[in-house]
Amino acid sequence: MRTALAVVASAGLLVAGCGSDGSSGSDAAASATPSAASASAGRGVTGTVTVFAAASLTGTFTTLGKQFETANPGSTVKFSFAGSSALAQQITSGAPADVFAAASPATMKTVTDAGQNSSAPKVFVRNQLVIAVPGGDPKGIRDLPDLVRPGVKVALCADAVPCGAAAKKALAAAGVNLTPVTLEQDVKSALAKVTLGEVDAALVYRTDALAAGDKVEGVEFPESAKAINDYPIATLKGGRNTVGATAWVAYVTGPAGQAVLTRAGFQSP
Repeated sequence: MRTALAVVASAGLLVAGCGSDGSSGSDAAASATPSAASASAGRGVTGTVTVFAAASLTGTFTTLGKQFETANPGSTVKFSFAGSSALAQQITSGAPADVFAAASPATMKTVTDAGQNSSAPKVFVRNQLVIAVPGGDPKGIRDLPDLVRPGVKVALCADAVPCGAAAKKALAAAGVNLTPVTLEQDVKSALAKVTLGEVDAALVYRTDALAAGDKVEGVEFPESAKAINDYPIATLKGGRNTVGATAWVAYVTGPAGQAVLTRAGFQSP
């Protein structure tokens, strides 16, 4: 079951295309879409583009931010990564941001219901849960029922966070009644509990397990297919860089963005 993660990683590398240097993938993704980069630059993208994004997008968006800045001299992409529900609350409370990328339609709806979006949300990737366990899987965890065995400590995301809502749905589908030892406010924090040895397992996104490398193993389980999260992105009315916001969304949803995201284990919408 765990070999599925390796398959995902291999498939992502193939999708990312030839020309990758095997490091960050920035050059390959950027060179694959020179027209997109030129188009962005041609629109005069300068200044700071402030992006609020789900914690699970930290690695990929950081890579894309560097590519975007290279393609648009004079521009800077500033990120705020956190749980989507917390970011949505900040936006509706007036926090200035140009773009919101959420880990679920429900958290994006908080923003759209408040009339804070200036473009219709667009789903740009999907993500799926795995059980993250320490390297070597010392507790022998193979599926969701194993999480309720005596002595197994589990971390989950809080229900209000997209990864927590997905975990709740997957556990219900498996008929597993789990009491975690901790509820975290974003998926990175839940995963950290595993890498620090504070818990035996955590339900996290496949992309986060892949990004952790040898520190964790990702155990696939069938019920995750019933709790796949769509990630929507939209520009915001409270932003100060309308041109930059539009260009960033186009970059993320275009070939350059999709190459980096797919390599990280995200699924196409």
